[in-house]
Amino acid sequence: MIRAQQELLQALGEALAELAPEQTPDAVFESPRHASHGDLACTVAMQLAKPLKRNPRELAAALVDALQRRPAVQRWVSKMEIAGPGFINLRLTDAARQAVVAEVLVAGSAFGQAAPSGERVMVEFVSANPTGPLHVGHGRNAALGDSIAHLLESQGHAVTREFYYNDAGVQIATLAASTQARIRGLKPGDADWPESAYNGDYIEDIARAFLAGEAVHADDREFTASGDPEDLDSIRQFAVAWLRHEQDLDLRAFGVRFDHYFLESSLYTDGRVENTVARLVASGQTYEKDGALWLRSTDYGDDKDRVMRKSAPNGAGPAAGEASVYTYFVPDVAYHLNKFERGFAKVINVQGTDHHGTIARVRAGLQAAGVGIPVGYPDYTLYKMITVMKGGEEVKISKRSGGYVTLRELIDWTSRDAVRFFLISRKADTEFTFDVDLALKQNDENPVFYVQYAHARISKVLRDWAAAGGDRGALREADLSLLTAPTEATLMLKLAAYPGMLASAAAELAPHDVAFYLRELAGNFHSYYAAERFLCEDAALTRARLALLAATAQVLACGLALLGVGAPEKM
Repeated sequence: MIRAQQELLQALGEALAELAPEQTPDAVFESPRHASHGDLACTVAMQLAKPLKRNPRELAAALVDALQRRPAVQRWVSKMEIAGPGFINLRLTDAARQAVVAEVLVAGSAFGQAAPSGERVMVEFVSANPTGPLHVGHGRNAALGDSIAHLLESQGHAVTREFYYNDAGVQIATLAASTQARIRGLKPGDADWPESAYNGDYIEDIARAFLAGEAVHADDREFTASGDPEDLDSIRQFAVAWLRHEQDLDLRAFGVRFDHYFLESSLYTDGRVENTVARLVASGQTYEKDGALWLRSTDYGDDKDRVMRKSAPNGAGPAAGEASVYTYFVPDVAYHLNKFERGFAKVINVQGTDHHGTIARVRAGLQAAGVGIPVGYPDYTLYKMITVMKGGEEVKISKRSGGYVTLRELIDWTSRDAVRFFLISRKADTEFTFDVDLALKQNDENPVFYVQYAHARISKVLRDWAAAGGDRGALREADLSLLTAPTEATLMLKLAAYPGMLASAAAELAPHDVAFYLRELAGNFHSYYAAERFLCEDAALTRARLALLAATAQVLACGLALLGVGAPEKM
């Protein structure tokens, strides 16, 4: 059916060129609102009516006439109808629908994937500072970022996954002070416990490991503790390495990997922040006011100009190399200049909605730098935090973290597959409640179970057939013309929608579309399973139906893999 759709799109483009040579409308088919209306719909007649000054239904009739003269339409379309103000509904031939089964079986895991485009894309996600365990918000970030990366890879892009974090600054200093207090025998609640200290049990774990002189290895660093309670620098470096190692363990358990780690501190040590400020000053897009340095960000669509360098106390100038005088969006501008210089023409940042205010000022700084960065660079996917429910009550406190549910706890309570599917199952910018009890249910209320069970059910049917002497390789030679039941037509149409769904989801950075699609595909299969027998006396019909099942299992597995979720053969 993919071939049929491609040939029909070409035919539509030719018919439009004949009918409206001075217009350039896109040749696009849509899914009808109701299955009874047909398999494909076209609304272009209504779009062209005004510029061509023609009645839309008359234009639709002319377009239908032009289409009927195309060989592809004669081959793949059984009926065309004009409806409403100018809709064109097309009903495909059985052969057009059936063709998708062979297309899936031949393509295998590559079904729906585009050829390499040569475009390098960076997806920056998680980017958690190493000051504590990863929480469920980081989990949503990781699930989104990794799924977006998989989607972009499916469309032929070369994707780099990057993790950016601050290994210095106030939070890291607080981490070191908290660990040193634990090393000295203090604990939360003691009179001398630092007021701003981190209170989770993990601080005690770090202190114990430091005193033991342990060595820790993270993906981007390694460090051996000095064991000296007064060596604050060693405590700081060890605590950062220890927590980075813990983050690595969490992310591996979640099935997420990174290609590169980038330290915020390097932007200062390499002089990138100072060079960025100098570049912006030289561009003429800054000015001094009230002792501070401002960026004319309103020239680039921001709602007000932004402070780049704060005024120093008592009118004193900043000390040489003092990072703290720069507002936090300045290193962000320097970082994204670095991304562009590394050859990433497209960059996606996955961040919480609390970062919304930084978008305009970062983009303004990049435009003011005058280095040819396109408007709207970088792209952002913003997500809202989640609420965790367990036993009908909201879970807020974790002894390990000292105040929030950790990603590892959520995985331990349910499973990696459940967490990844649930966290991707809603649009990123919508509120989401993770119901632990629902994630443990083994029925159709649990969406990940519902989808995985469809794959497991198909696997069992195929195993039973193979045990009775069936040859899996023979399915590619099945007589697909026997697939004429209504439930089969519905299932085949859904399989054919997979490549277009993937392309759209990648373009819109919308991995939730994959989750929606998988639930619908699983629903179509379960309806088919209830309506028809697969292992029947007619050997040819058995092979045809099992070919359709094998194609369905392949697409389920492909879609689940994009979300980092397994496709079990037994449940």
